[in-house]
Amino acid sequence: MTPINARQDHKSLYRQLMSGLYDAMLVTDPNGHVIELNPRATEYFLYKQDEVWDKPVATLIPGVTAHMVERIRKGLEDARHIMLDAKCMRRDGTSFAAEVTISVIDLINGNDLVFTVRNTERRRKQWEALRSMSNAFANAQSACFVCDDKRVFKSVNPAFLEMFDRASEEDVLGLTFEELMPDDPLPSFFDRALAGEQLAYRLEAGTDTDAVSEVEVRMTPDRRGKDKSVGVVGSILHL
Repeated sequence: MTPINARQDHKSLYRQLMSGLYDAMLVTDPNGHVIELNPRATEYFLYKQDEVWDKPVATLIPGVTAHMVERIRKGLEDARHIMLDAKCMRRDGTSFAAEVTISVIDLINGNDLVFTVRNTERRRKQWEALRSMSNAFANAQSACFVCDDKRVFKSVNPAFLEMFDRASEEDVLGLTFEELMPDDPLPSFFDRALAGEQLAYRLEAGTDTDAVSEVEVRMTPDRRGKDKSVGVVGSILHL
């Protein structure tokens, strides 16, 4: 038999760990009724612990009903934890997307359940923003390109391929900036952009019919963090 003092020390240590976790943690009894929250959970869900004491976990994670809890418990007989994507509900009626990991712990009762909740709302919004930027890049009317700090093309859009008469992106990736844009002062502008300047330059460009058109070339540093430049992004637009 485990001494009472040892069990109390174990619970005290466990609660200290809960308080320091980055993720939200909900502890429920074997039937899925909330018995403890950590500080991150009160921040995520906007509930104080006494406001959700003994309430079904579905109050915070809709869909995790009593029937679902029973299924989770059976699943945990063969696995250390179960993961699911969920839509969690705050006290004010708003919701957020989350990854929830469920496991078993002996805290107050034998076989209490631990729900570890990681808010994925920020990640989802970042992904949506990246997808929107990718769509804008692909559909831009100006020819857009990304080069690394070795002057090698890493990405170009369809308008760039059309302007330089290339069949696919693979025909450009791996080439250097000077191989497609050798005319002065563009190579020196690349160096200035890599060093941190934002540049715009207009020049005349000949065509197959000997007509002359004016284009505007813009270049700016591709930054990672506040100061580090890892390449150059640019665009070319027929005026």
